[in-house]
Amino acid sequence: MRTQVCIIGGGPSGLLLSQLLHLKGIDTVILERKSRDYVLSRIRAGVLEWGSVEMLREAGVGDRMDREGFVHAGTYMSALNKGFRIDFEKLTGKKVMVYGQTEVTRDLYDARDRMDGVIIDEADGVTPHGLDTDAPYVTYVKDGTEHRIDCDFVAGCDGFHGVSRKSIPASVLREYESVYPFGWLGILSETPPVSDELIYANHERGFALCSMRNANLSRYYVQAPVDDPIEKWTDEAFWDELKRRIPEDAADRIVTGPSIEKSLAPLRSFVAEPMRWGRLFLVGDAAHIVPPTGAKGLNLAVSDVHYLYHGLVQHYQDKDDSGIDTYSQKALARVWKSERFSWSMTKMLHRFPDQSAFDQRMQEAELAYLESSTAAQTALAENYIGLPF
Repeated sequence: MRTQVCIIGGGPSGLLLSQLLHLKGIDTVILERKSRDYVLSRIRAGVLEWGSVEMLREAGVGDRMDREGFVHAGTYMSALNKGFRIDFEKLTGKKVMVYGQTEVTRDLYDARDRMDGVIIDEADGVTPHGLDTDAPYVTYVKDGTEHRIDCDFVAGCDGFHGVSRKSIPASVLREYESVYPFGWLGILSETPPVSDELIYANHERGFALCSMRNANLSRYYVQAPVDDPIEKWTDEAFWDELKRRIPEDAADRIVTGPSIEKSLAPLRSFVAEPMRWGRLFLVGDAAHIVPPTGAKGLNLAVSDVHYLYHGLVQHYQDKDDSGIDTYSQKALARVWKSERFSWSMTKMLHRFPDQSAFDQRMQEAELAYLESSTAAQTALAENYIGLPF
């Protein structure tokens, strides 16, 4: 088989890149290790920067998002069980969209199917070859038979544990990482959200977040030890802990119910450099991970797609390689700024194991300053709604 761009990974970044390139007449093949049902079963965050919203619209997959998504013009922050609101629209003129990553992925799958996009699911043993030559190719095994895809470029959209980043020589690859000593225990419940916008809460017992998927589906999180057994957290224990950490008025009105999904996710900050080696481009989680505080994971993947998509269009339509030659530099500049924001939000809102009473008061003072300072709120809002591409 021959294609122009072989995309390893059938998550949202790989699907979005394929969709955008297809609209410009550039052929792609997607190789996904898991089944489609498995990919669509993964529960992920659901806050989209406005730049991501516009990219999805450009890809022709924004109709359901615009009908069913929740446009948020701000968010709530909390300390000492009291909250205040940061008005994104007033401070920056922009908003964010709450629309689940699973739904984004579903919309992209539907669009690729309508356009007869080639997506090979359950592709085992995916291996890139010749990445530092002018004739790269990718092999994979399907139903016991090995297949080969010749291509011009390989886009590694296969996540943190994928093969793409590991294909860059150790002498070239540089990795930067910070692993946090706690996780986010999250539940999904068929209950109305407690707030019309997200609530981020700092508390001496630990962080909490109130989010939503739709008018009758809520997503809540509490900080917990990363090695806590999930069985320890009964629904009753979770709701009791959440109520202790969020603003009093929210705790009084929250509607509780049985969880339909419960999971404990570890937190890390991670960046790999460079994001291009030869004919290989790393995209999304293959190159970087952010803690979910600030909702940058999917949005960073979309910005990577933005740079790579435009660079490949320049290459094929204009015979201009400047876009792909500067891809890593441009993408990493935005990645590190988003890493800084996610890191700073995580440090401000979470309880660390060695944190003293003084440290807790410093966090509370920082949030009090944020509440009183338009300049501080503007800086947070600019980062939250998304830095320019």
